[in-house]
Amino acid sequence: MDIQQKDLSYFRLRLQELLNTSFPEKANDQKFIDQRSSWAANAYEGAFRSGNAIEQCNEIANYILFEGLYFSKFDTVFQVVCNEFDTIMADEELRPFAFRMLPVCEPVFSGYELTDDFAYGYEFDLLYTEITGTIAIWIEKNGLQ
Repeated sequence: MDIQQKDLSYFRLRLQELLNTSFPEKANDQKFIDQRSSWAANAYEGAFRSGNAIEQCNEIANYILFEGLYFSKFDTVFQVVCNEFDTIMADEELRPFAFRMLPVCEPVFSGYELTDDFAYGYEFDLLYTEITGTIAIWIEKNGLQ
């Protein structure tokens, strides 16, 4: 295995781990994963060949690998479910329920400009409140099934 293949698999694994955890809706998008991993590996190699320090090569590759993946809709819905609805369901039901609520909450997200640093802005509190209300109304209409 040459160094390029090793780097590619390293970036692919890192990206897959993030997607599995925070972007389950993208976790099976092999084209996206292959493309991002390849771009990151190429950027790393190019930065390294240009004489950059390893830390800087990693920064460049990570920027490309994770671009647009710092704010997670799923993490936000999961956070709301865990904080606001954890008393009405078992712990092992929280994540699957949050995944089911993701499409229900999608229209709420469309009202916001979701940048990578959105979670640190004042609008996040508004989004959080809207997501909480959307889930509460859904539960009222549909129950937990």
